[in-house]
Amino acid sequence: MEQRAVVTAGTGGIGLETASGPAERGFAVTVVGRDAERGARAVERIAAVATGGGPRFIAVDLASLGEVRSLAARLAAEGPLKVLVNNIGAMFTQRRQTVDGIEASFAVNHLSPYLLTELLLDRLRAGAPSRIVNVSSGAIRVAKRTFDAVEPPGGYYGFHWYGRAKLANLAYTLDLAERLRGSGVTVFAADPGGAATDMTNGTMTSPGIVSPPLRLLWPLVRRTFERSTAGPASEAAEPSVVAATDPALDGRTGLLIGPQARPVPPFRGSTDARTVTAVLKLSRQLAPLPDGR
Repeated sequence: MEQRAVVTAGTGGIGLETASGPAERGFAVTVVGRDAERGARAVERIAAVATGGGPRFIAVDLASLGEVRSLAARLAAEGPLKVLVNNIGAMFTQRRQTVDGIEASFAVNHLSPYLLTELLLDRLRAGAPSRIVNVSSGAIRVAKRTFDAVEPPGGYYGFHWYGRAKLANLAYTLDLAERLRGSGVTVFAADPGGAATDMTNGTMTSPGIVSPPLRLLWPLVRRTFERSTAGPASEAAEPSVVAATDPALDGRTGLLIGPQARPVPPFRGSTDARTVTAVLKLSRQLAPLPDGR
C-alpha cells in the first residue's frame, strides 16, 4: 500500500526541502500551498528525487478555517495517512485578520495546524505507525504566556505575536503526544532554527516587529536576526525530516527536535498546565470540532 505524507506550506523554502525528505524515502508526498505555479514547480522538483509514489500539489489557503476543513475532508477520503508535517508559518509586520475574523498570526501558526491535525487523527490512526510533526520556533522565548483571548494585551509586535502563536502550538503538540501515547501515532515538534526564506526576508528587517525596548537595541537585534536566518533552507528542514522519517525515533513521542536535528528540552512555558488548558480551551472555541472534542 502506498505510504502517504502531507506537508503544508511545502512549495518553497523550508517546506519544499522538508517535502523532499519523505519523497526520497519512498513516501507519496502531497504538498499544500496557495500558489499553483509554485506548486507545479515544487512537484517537479520533488518528483526528481522521489523513490515512491508521485508527488502532487493541492491549492489551499490555510489561513481560512473553512478551506482547512475542506482539505481535511479530501485527504481523509483518500485513506490512511502515515505522515503529517504542519510546516505552515507566517509572521506579519502589521496586525491583520483572516477571512474568519481571527487575528492572522494566531490563525495561521496555530489554529490551522491544530484543526487540520485534529480532523485527520482517524486517518493517522488508520495508518499507524504514523507521525505528526508541527514546526516550532525559537521565537516562543519572547512570547506572552496569556491565552484568555486570541490577542494578548498591549501593542502589536509581529515577532512576539508569532512567537506566542508558536508557543500555543507547541503546548498543543506536547499535550497531543500524551493524548495519543500508545495509539501508534507519535507526535513531534521541530525547531528549524532559521534560514533565508520569503518569510524572514520580508519581515525580519523592520524594527516594528519587536517591542519598544528591543527597538532601542535594534542594530544588535537586527544582526542577531541576520545571523540566525543566514543558513540554507535544506539545513533548516533537517529537524522536520528527521522527526518525520528517522527510524531512530520509532516508538518515541513528545519530543522537540532542535536545530541540530537532535532532541532538545522544550521551552518550559510549553508544558505549563495552565498554558495548555488555556490554549486548548481557546482553540476549541475558535475552531470547533465536529464531535466537540
